[in-house]
Amino acid sequence: MSPHNKPTPLVSIEMLPEEQELTRLQNEQANLEEQVTSAELALETTKAEIARFQYRYYQAVGRLYAQLDELAAQIANALREQSPHDATAQAKAYAARERAKKSAEEAGLIEAQSEPAKIITPGLKETYRRAVKLMHPDRATTEQERKRRTELMQRVNLAYAQGDQGAIEKIIREYGEDPEAITGEDVASRIVKAIRRIAQLRRRLGEIKQEIDAQQKSEIFQLKQTAEEKEAKGDDPLNELANQLQRQIADEEKRLKAMTARE
Repeated sequence: MSPHNKPTPLVSIEMLPEEQELTRLQNEQANLEEQVTSAELALETTKAEIARFQYRYYQAVGRLYAQLDELAAQIANALREQSPHDATAQAKAYAARERAKKSAEEAGLIEAQSEPAKIITPGLKETYRRAVKLMHPDRATTEQERKRRTELMQRVNLAYAQGDQGAIEKIIREYGEDPEAITGEDVASRIVKAIRRIAQLRRRLGEIKQEIDAQQKSEIFQLKQTAEEKEAKGDDPLNELANQLQRQIADEEKRLKAMTARE
């Protein structure tokens, strides 16, 4: 064979150990990012569903509870006036008034809120996922960037709760491409960045799980679950409760009228 026709040596395509480690870390990071995105979506969906039920609950019975608490406070006050030296009556009147005040405040807050989205569409969910992947605060490497992303995600979360897919798409367009994409860095630096990113993702995943758990243990969530289970069987628990409360209100109004008539 002519020396000018020697075969070209085969170049090893095996990855170096550090390149293998970087690939492994990048795969782990991608998996965690997907988990975090899904968890963020689950959290915001849970919040939105609770808000929607809370609004519906208030429209059906919340105002009636506030009315009933107000009547209870008036009755307790009438009893206090009848027994001005009775410490127990004084304490009950104070507690009833505080409860009525709290009910009125909660009613006012809900009244001030706009009606939540009636349905969370698959398109809305997918748009939300895109926004989380693009601008989540945990993708920031500086405090300034984290603050900016946090403010953007607050806008995204609000739009999601309101069912406004167009608003989320607009935020995504305004944000543009992720400015922190890794380009042109050496392997060692990218390994360090991946390790730190993985730590951030694990921390956030733990936080989200705790938040979801807290939401699902809340009284309003438990009430929502119970109501939806009964509705699935064809019952109308909120309407039944409203009728019950209206009867109680009528009874309390008669009681208060009788008490004031004797004065």
